[in-house]
Amino acid sequence: MKAILCLEDGTYFIGKSFGKTGECFGEVVFNTAITGYQEIITDPSYKGQIVVMTNPQIGNYGVNSDDTESDSPKVAGFVVRDISKIDSNHTSIGTLSSYLEKHNIVGISNIDTRALVKILRERGVTRGFISTIDLKPKVIYEKVKMVKDISSLDLVSEVTTG
Repeated sequence: MKAILCLEDGTYFIGKSFGKTGECFGEVVFNTAITGYQEIITDPSYKGQIVVMTNPQIGNYGVNSDDTESDSPKVAGFVVRDISKIDSNHTSIGTLSSYLEKHNIVGISNIDTRALVKILRERGVTRGFISTIDLKPKVIYEKVKMVKDISSLDLVSEVTTG
């Protein structure tokens, strides 16, 4: 299934969907880690953000019950160049794609993440929108413009206890 990621400046990337089918929005940021994607996905500091991984392939060791930073994923969306279809670690309890689907996280793969990260490095973080439902760039661009700036949201109360 196809997916689209559109940035607030109108730049868009068409790729393949993984994880949950649907739409998500958030502040688009990148992470340069080679491993630890499950920790990144569950890290409360990424609440409300669409995380772009710079490593070319993500998901090859699957997910497990030990490598989490919180009780559930906190990212708004997840972007990778290549999503591994297999999980090849003896501790794995499933694939990254099935984990994201279970936790209602939309992902997009098969896009030029190097070009996307270059944009983010030059312009700074930006609002973005991922959709697997509507693939028309102009429609998604209009949705991006309606996304609230992350600095106006009270995300701390959503990720803390007590």
